[in-house]
Amino acid sequence: MGQNDNNISFPLSQITFSLLLLSSAAAPGWAQMSLPIPATASPSLAPASLTPANAAPPSLTPTYSTPDGYQLGAGDRVRLDIFQVPEYSGEHQVLSDGSLNLPLIGTIPVQGMTLKQASAVLSAKYAPIIKRPIVTITLLGARPLKIAIAGEVSHPGSYTVSPSGEQGVPTVTRAVQLAGGITQAADTRQVQVRRARPLNVGGEQVLTVDLWQLLQTGDLRQDLLLQDGDTIFIPTQKVVNLAEANQLAAASFAASKAEPLRIAVVGQVNRPGPYTLTGNMDGQVEAGGGVQMPTVTRAIQVAGGITQSADIRRIQLRRLTKTGADQVIDVDLWKLLQAGDVRQDIPLQEGDTIAIPTATAMTPTEVTELASASFSPNKITINVVGEVVQPGVVEVPPNTPLNQGLLAAGGFNRRAKKGSVELIRLNPNGTVSRQQVAINFSKGLNDKDNPPLRNNDTIVVKRSGISGVSDAIGTVLSPLTGGFGLFRLLGL
Repeated sequence: MGQNDNNISFPLSQITFSLLLLSSAAAPGWAQMSLPIPATASPSLAPASLTPANAAPPSLTPTYSTPDGYQLGAGDRVRLDIFQVPEYSGEHQVLSDGSLNLPLIGTIPVQGMTLKQASAVLSAKYAPIIKRPIVTITLLGARPLKIAIAGEVSHPGSYTVSPSGEQGVPTVTRAVQLAGGITQAADTRQVQVRRARPLNVGGEQVLTVDLWQLLQTGDLRQDLLLQDGDTIFIPTQKVVNLAEANQLAAASFAASKAEPLRIAVVGQVNRPGPYTLTGNMDGQVEAGGGVQMPTVTRAIQVAGGITQSADIRRIQLRRLTKTGADQVIDVDLWKLLQAGDVRQDIPLQEGDTIAIPTATAMTPTEVTELASASFSPNKITINVVGEVVQPGVVEVPPNTPLNQGLLAAGGFNRRAKKGSVELIRLNPNGTVSRQQVAINFSKGLNDKDNPPLRNNDTIVVKRSGISGVSDAIGTVLSPLTGGFGLFRLLGL
């Protein structure tokens, strides 16, 4: 060896490194081994590009698609993966004190941390043991969440929600569905989610959710993911918007249409009183087979329909809210008849009361149109008295012409005065009107010669003059004719 050879020295670590490289090239199978890398080892020793042969296969356990905001808590089941170190990877459950008990590093608190935050903390804990550890935490089974919901929902109270593999962490709308859905008095624009802050911060965080935006624009950000201990409060809307009522009733988080509703109908209906309505009454269903929500007009139909004295312009719907106060909604069914404004036929909810006042004045045209409405009775009752074949009470369809009313009673008998009849009518204001109507069966429906009949109208058919004289003579002669009959019976 030359003089310069004495100046060459190889540290043991460098010799070891060279031998490792040679061994790796000569025996590729050795490279499949994976060992923890001490923190004092040279960085070049980390086989970062190698895949360990004895690494555990990918987990087939379904995981939850959880957002960054999900906070770990007692009962969560997670999987811990340390890149290139399967020996320390595996499934763990967050203990009752909110900690994870892990190999080498022991008990680590993770209560209230997100998955990313917990991964960062565990990476820092393993750093003194494993060189540059990459720790990943995956949620395998979310713990049941205890939440509370109050305000305008069908069944307020506390609920325990168990996340499922398909739906994942529960959201505001899912919690509302569990509580029976929103009522028709709910203010969906101001839904509040009250959430406890971390212990080091303290206090309460109030988040405002606009579920109306979710319905209108599909903004899923409004369907907030819930955390353990959240409280949802749905306030009462101050003014009911008729244009929005039907949309809210059709929402996925609205109250069930199939549940029976106890309501009351009072005022100018034929059978006022309490009723129980269901969404499938009379076989009425929506397009596509869905159950139809009970509405104001359906309630009136069940109550026998409106009377001829009903003022359908000033109907009031009184609704009891969760605050205990009554909410009064004005309904104008005349707009429904004239302009087809279906917003006036608003959906009902449990405890509603429909009040129909008495009309002070109505034109004959209005009465005729009202009688043919779908929420009017299918039949009206009239009285036909006097000289007809079958006098008495007769049921006829609404707006039946007077001529048809006479024919429904069998028509004139042989003693009738066939030129005219008297129509007696009770008006909505309480007065009684009398009208002589000339009878001509060839006339069509008109207010003068063949007026449409109303409920409780009375038609009086008088006796003809000749029949009156004949009856008078018969009455006078009846004792005499009776005597002659007696003589004939005696053979005298």
